[in-house]
Amino acid sequence: MFFKKFFGFFGKSLAMDLGTANTLLYTPKDGIVLNEPSVVAIDSRDEKILAVGKEAKEFLGRTPQRITAIRPLKDGVIADFEVTKSMITYFMRKVISGLNLVKPKAVICVPTGITQVEKRAVIESGLQSGAREVKLVEEPMAAAIGAGLPIDQPVGNMVVDIGGGTTEVAVISLSAVAYAESVRVAGDEMNEAIQRYIQDQFQLLIGENMAEAVKIKIGSAYPLQESLTYRVSGKNLVNGNPKSIEVTDGHIREAIQEPVNTIVLAVRRALEKTPPELVSDVATNGLLLAGGGALLKGLDRLIAKEMQIKVRIDEDPLTTVVRGTGIALVNEKKYAQVYIN
Repeated sequence: MFFKKFFGFFGKSLAMDLGTANTLLYTPKDGIVLNEPSVVAIDSRDEKILAVGKEAKEFLGRTPQRITAIRPLKDGVIADFEVTKSMITYFMRKVISGLNLVKPKAVICVPTGITQVEKRAVIESGLQSGAREVKLVEEPMAAAIGAGLPIDQPVGNMVVDIGGGTTEVAVISLSAVAYAESVRVAGDEMNEAIQRYIQDQFQLLIGENMAEAVKIKIGSAYPLQESLTYRVSGKNLVNGNPKSIEVTDGHIREAIQEPVNTIVLAVRRALEKTPPELVSDVATNGLLLAGGGALLKGLDRLIAKEMQIKVRIDEDPLTTVVRGTGIALVNEKKYAQVYIN
């Protein structure tokens, strides 16, 4: 008993938001201790990892042939098991230093549409990265906990979590998901739509990082009061020369219209398939937007207009999910029902 308490005292616990775009880590003692891109740079000659996270993201589109910068997660799930394992191990070692007598316990959040095979891959990658135990929480549930919603009450709460690879729409009541839908359209799809649009309209080839920068700076889902512009640089498709153009928020709104509409339709479907009593609660309480996609200008206004309900954005949507996962980790008994394994 003494040894169990002793090792439990020294054994660290971690909450992890293992996202397609970014990975965030939370410890009960220090809160959010890591927020880095889910990117790994590998030397193809010997499969050696050269960089992980922020440093590796700078490699995207800038590497010589022998170096590959890859994102091991696609659509919210593991696409490359070995690289994901290496990435998680790197991040865990970065935040856990000092006395490592005991492996950490990890709580990882996953998309609601995850299959049993994908679930197993997440658990295995966590265990092989050095965790002694891995528990899973669904992303919308973690977002609801992080935003302080009364999930244990017999009241319907709607959460829309827009990440890099997936958009999670869920109605939560009595610590369970009453209805959920996971669409594999989110921030990454918007970036790709911007790249395609600028290529088609301006014969300009731009990289992934440039497309994301444009989206963050001037991207919008609803017309803005003041027009915004942004200078985009890339390669002229006609002659291969460097080229720079100025695009407006109107251009980018047109570019991302399709993925934005897909997200709005997912919200509509969720409301249509949710029992009327819970829809009535959602009409009263409104809808919570979380995840990086919640920062897209005017998205809350567009959803509010289309659905005729109140929409609020969490105070820090980029960290809502990992904060909720951390709360579930710290209050394990209280939130025992939210674990899905």
